[in-house]
Amino acid sequence: RVVQGGGGVSREDVIGAVASDVLTRIPNSFDMPVIKKQIGVPSPIQIVLLQELALWNLLVEKISSTLKSLQKALAGEIGMSGDLDALATSLFNGQLPVAWAKMTAATEKKLGSWILWFEKRFTQYESWVRNGEPTVMWLSGLHIPETFTAALVQTACREKGWPLEKGALYTEVTKHVAPNTITEKPAHGAYIQGLYLEGAAWDLTTSRLVRQTPKVLVQELPILQFIPIEASKLKLQNTFKTPVYVTQSRRNAMGVGLVFEADLATHEHASHWTLQGVALTLNIDQ
Repeated sequence: RVVQGGGGVSREDVIGAVASDVLTRIPNSFDMPVIKKQIGVPSPIQIVLLQELALWNLLVEKISSTLKSLQKALAGEIGMSGDLDALATSLFNGQLPVAWAKMTAATEKKLGSWILWFEKRFTQYESWVRNGEPTVMWLSGLHIPETFTAALVQTACREKGWPLEKGALYTEVTKHVAPNTITEKPAHGAYIQGLYLEGAAWDLTTSRLVRQTPKVLVQELPILQFIPIEASKLKLQNTFKTPVYVTQSRRNAMGVGLVFEADLATHEHASHWTLQGVALTLNIDQ
């Protein structure tokens, strides 16, 4: 079969070229025994890192093995199975293959933007292994972001002597719009980047939610700070409990997809923002 307008390039040639390009961009798996030895007895945050790297390695191995099998099938060395044919079709159409999507964090990205996201995730993991916990965590780059927020609470409870069930987190939006303007981590909690606001806008001058700018459907939120606190002492006023979802599809009927709730300052009643469908997402489809 020949792709119309493709200068006589066959479908198989296109698929083979995409497969080869993706393979050149796949990093090696992390050496888990070496990393575990370097860490020793892990902290709650380091446990999150080890869990994330284990899941990452499985994804890398899946991508590499399926692409190599596809190359053999295209060369006629092995038969083209149903799974390989589905992979080939996804690559040809620029879609994220189902076999890979099952092993990665939820996303609605097309293949091209997903690969860029994949490479950015690797950069954060590699830096985390070499240099320790990032000064500003890109929460969207984690496979299971909920484990990171839970580890922040657990760490604070250990260090402050709080019972674990009495620990909580609240959030504040900082004035920082770029992570490189923050030079050190907070003593407790964390700085977070990569949250996208829908249904409202954020006013940097007044540090509060405002009505959405016309034709601007999504706005990246400035750096968010997680602050641990004893739940009994948490008394927030003039804030909207904003749900944070993994993707713009938000959550399914079972509630899967909700990560946490962010406390965003507002002068409006919370019901106004609820009616506007205000939410934050970790991933947009770009």
